[in-house]
Amino acid sequence: MFYQDITDAIMVGTSSGGMVMARAAEQARERVQRLVFADALALLDGERIGDIVQRRAPIDTPLASGPPRSDVTGRLFADLEEPVRSWAIARYTLHPRACMHQPVELKRFWSQSWDADVIWCTNSVNPPESHQRRCAQMLGARWHELDTGHYPMLTRPADLADLIAGS
Repeated sequence: MFYQDITDAIMVGTSSGGMVMARAAEQARERVQRLVFADALALLDGERIGDIVQRRAPIDTPLASGPPRSDVTGRLFADLEEPVRSWAIARYTLHPRACMHQPVELKRFWSQSWDADVIWCTNSVNPPESHQRRCAQMLGARWHELDTGHYPMLTRPADLADLIAGS
């Protein structure tokens, strides 16, 4: 955003990308117009992903963490249609362990004022609805629901684009 001198940015985060978006927005507050949390994590300072996301039988190695391949194919991407489903499964990787287990650092984000939208994907287990509602309440954000799973950009791209555009 600084290199290209971007202002009035609309930032969008999905899943753990919500944490990345919040940190980037906190660092460049004067360049951000609006935030869109699309089934995204919105952690408070000091929280960890594991405080919010509950997984059955996760894979947890010294370097990476995440759901087993059977959970990826049978749950995470179950609602995707071919050929998108095969494309997504082939590209899925575990998350770096540190981002899953280290507390997020957001010293100013939650005390700043934001124009924000929260999109809850009703067929998604994680992050749970209660987490999404907490984010919307704390930010005074507009609440939206999409009848889809955790990856709305792959299942409902036109609907998601409309919400991002503010339609």
